[in-house]
Amino acid sequence: MTNESQPIIYPVLSYNDAQAAIDWLEKAFGFRTVMNVPGGDGSVAHAELAAGTAVIMLGSSKREFGWVSPQDLPAVNQTLYVAVDDVDAHFERAKAAGAKITRELNDTEYGSREYGAKDLEGHHWSFGTYRPAV
Repeated sequence: MTNESQPIIYPVLSYNDAQAAIDWLEKAFGFRTVMNVPGGDGSVAHAELAAGTAVIMLGSSKREFGWVSPQDLPAVNQTLYVAVDDVDAHFERAKAAGAKITRELNDTEYGSREYGAKDLEGHHWSFGTYRPAV
């Protein structure tokens, strides 16, 4: 049985250095680690990071499945959007942690205040006040 208030879609990201990514995502974007399962070779087999009630999953790249870091791709293959309450403070935190800002903080025509950034391996993130209707 599913809990209607629990999300059913969880983004999963691959990193060449997943542990460094976890540490950086906590520092720059305010995630908190919920689970971190080490792999036998010093990799991260599976990790879960939370932002409020949302969870992302990540781990070390698994080339045998085609799961690689953006560092290994010729172009971006996806982006992530995260709704935050205080986007101005979030923007300042990300900048202070060295996030590469790809889109400055701005007000959109659809009523959101948001910005874009890349993480340490090149995943594209957007943070803003817009929350899609469910």
